[in-house]
Amino acid sequence: MRIILLPLLLISMTLFSQQHTTDEILKEARGLASKENKKVFVIFHASWCGWCHKMDTAMNDPVCKKYFDDNYVIRHLTVYESKDKKDLETPGALELLTKYKGNDLGIPYWLIFDADGNLVADSKIRPANAATDTEGNNAGCPATENEVKFFIDVLKQTSSIDNKGLKTIYDRFRQNEIH
Repeated sequence: MRIILLPLLLISMTLFSQQHTTDEILKEARGLASKENKKVFVIFHASWCGWCHKMDTAMNDPVCKKYFDDNYVIRHLTVYESKDKKDLETPGALELLTKYKGNDLGIPYWLIFDADGNLVADSKIRPANAATDTEGNNAGCPATENEVKFFIDVLKQTSSIDNKGLKTIYDRFRQNEIH
């Protein structure tokens, strides 16, 4: 009996430890977004990235969390890990980051998709009315006044967050520059 259980245990451990691919993560997120009438908010991050942690902390702050949770299915894709932590990287994430020309802009870098997988916004700050293929600077984790204003404009375009909520998010993200 033990001879049979040991291989089964090893196989099940391997299956549970396998990391999901970017395609699998996005497919699941799009399905949930479609069902819940939300957008998909994808954040590229790494374990060592301080600004990535600040972004997560701000979005998960109790004053902001409900606004994000009510409007977005948020998923993280891990990129740019150190050699000893490469196993943390999400398979296919760097390719997606490169596809949307964020691979040279630093992290966190974020993309917002509709439930059908169409890109509706990204973290590039561009001149007003510029096309989405116009190059821009990465807002990353918004902190400066310009970055946070840009972030709020993106949230206005991609969510149903009311003005009170947008002000709350603005105030919380401005704290990132101070701390």
